[in-house]
Amino acid sequence: MTPGVPPAFSRPLILLLSVACGVAVANIYFPQAISPLIAAGLHVPPTSAAVVVTCAQLGYAAGIFLLVPLGDRLRHRGLVAVLLSATSAGLVLAGIATSLPVLAVASTLVGLTTVVPQILIPMAAGLVEPERRGAVTGTLLSGLIGGILLARTFSGTLGEWLGWRAPYLVAAGVSAVLTVLLTAVLPRTTPSTDQRYPKLLATSLHLLRTEPLLRRSATYQVLIFAAFSAAWTALALLVTGPRYNLGASAVGVLALVGAASMVATPVAGRLTDRRGPDVVNLLCVVGAVAAAAVLLTGDLGGIAGLVGLGAGMLVLDVAMQSGQVANQARIFALRPEIRARLNTAYMTCAFLGGSAGSWLGVRLYARFNWYGVCGLIALLSVLALLHHLRASLTPLRPSSWIDNHEDDPLRTSRH
Repeated sequence: MTPGVPPAFSRPLILLLSVACGVAVANIYFPQAISPLIAAGLHVPPTSAAVVVTCAQLGYAAGIFLLVPLGDRLRHRGLVAVLLSATSAGLVLAGIATSLPVLAVASTLVGLTTVVPQILIPMAAGLVEPERRGAVTGTLLSGLIGGILLARTFSGTLGEWLGWRAPYLVAAGVSAVLTVLLTAVLPRTTPSTDQRYPKLLATSLHLLRTEPLLRRSATYQVLIFAAFSAAWTALALLVTGPRYNLGASAVGVLALVGAASMVATPVAGRLTDRRGPDVVNLLCVVGAVAAAAVLLTGDLGGIAGLVGLGAGMLVLDVAMQSGQVANQARIFALRPEIRARLNTAYMTCAFLGGSAGSWLGVRLYARFNWYGVCGLIALLSVLALLHHLRASLTPLRPSSWIDNHEDDPLRTSRH
């Protein structure tokens, strides 16, 4: 880093980056609440409109793989500004789309460019002391969670009032404002590598082959995030369907029950700093299994069903987000000089899993109703638990975990 960069991020700057992460990531999640409104507005079946959610997640996975490695190659300030500007343009295109194919393409483009959180988080991890890395990662991820929660509430409520186009156009304006703010406050950074772009991409694939702890983290998140995405995509169909016959705003209200996960992620970060990521992962996968059981009550309908849905989604939200803290803390400790590429490999896998989960959730809901979705959540969660047990019996390179005693090369490079 350049000499003008402070030795550690100040608390106000960390909080601002946390808000920025939430605003950016909201673009991936707010279509989940308004897909029934999109279906009505474009005169397509609800299950067809849900493809917008899948396209956004696929675009995000592609953006992580293709663009996030540039966080090691380019200065963060300029890269973030360009990506947010492109996101704003994509949101405008989505907001004026007149057909589902155009909206699907625009959603893919938005997903492709709205990868700013996955650039900011590794950058922040490189500017803080190792003993604070888990806590700071948890704080930024709590901003992500806030964005995810408020995204569904924002789009569901605004969509009910002004139609499904309004959330896209408002989000475009917010992204434009965020571009100006981050351009003003982000510290000047020096790239950590001068490798050519093709080699940067190849490095991410190579890391998946050669870093067992990276594969462990990626496998956890593929399974749990697939369960999470299946639940939320199908939930909009359940709540707005004949079982409950509620509006899109009800999906946003249900999303607010996950607010507890904003408190849980900093706690998960501190627990990761003290006990290591495996303890947090175990708690999270057990929680995901329990969430699948609780979510079964959602098929009851009425108040009891809504309470069950709220409780189950809360547990699943906390499990997924807290596991994310543990997984990213694990990979950021492996090789500090290539954090962006480690995060690229990890998050690409995670959102490919999320995209698959959304696609499977819609199809299982159409064929087997809500029970099919809960069965998928349970299966994925049990697979994650078995993965944890297997990894615990055959530990992989435990020395890769930096337990607050080793020097961090990026700490010395900041001065």
